[in-house]
Amino acid sequence: MTIPLYQAKAEFFRTLGHPARIRILELLAEQELAVHELRDRIEIEPSNLSQQLAVLRRAGLITQRRSGSQVLYAISVQEVRDLLIAARRILLGLLEDREQLRRDLGSLAASASITTRGSGPMTSELAEPRS
Repeated sequence: MTIPLYQAKAEFFRTLGHPARIRILELLAEQELAVHELRDRIEIEPSNLSQQLAVLRRAGLITQRRSGSQVLYAISVQEVRDLLIAARRILLGLLEDREQLRRDLGSLAASASITTRGSGPMTSELAEPRS
């Protein structure tokens, strides 16, 4: 029985759904790194780093090889780098949209306060009480 493509995609994105795994992939997209180099660049417990590397290895996203006494890791699928770049572009676009919305809302609020200044319930509450 084959897995539907949408389920395979969902599983793939679940694999990417951990900040440490994303950081590992970002670093490995730049260059092959030894475990101690990853540990130096990611604030994570060594045992947790090992677990996250194992998840990425099982998913086939990274490879490991021995070089002397070191274990070196590399991205096995170069398209992962493209996916990380695409995610960055998407997030930047979303932030720009939110910033524009914030500016638009700020402009609306400023113009609304100008048109309502001096009238309305706020001014009557601030007036001197009548005896």
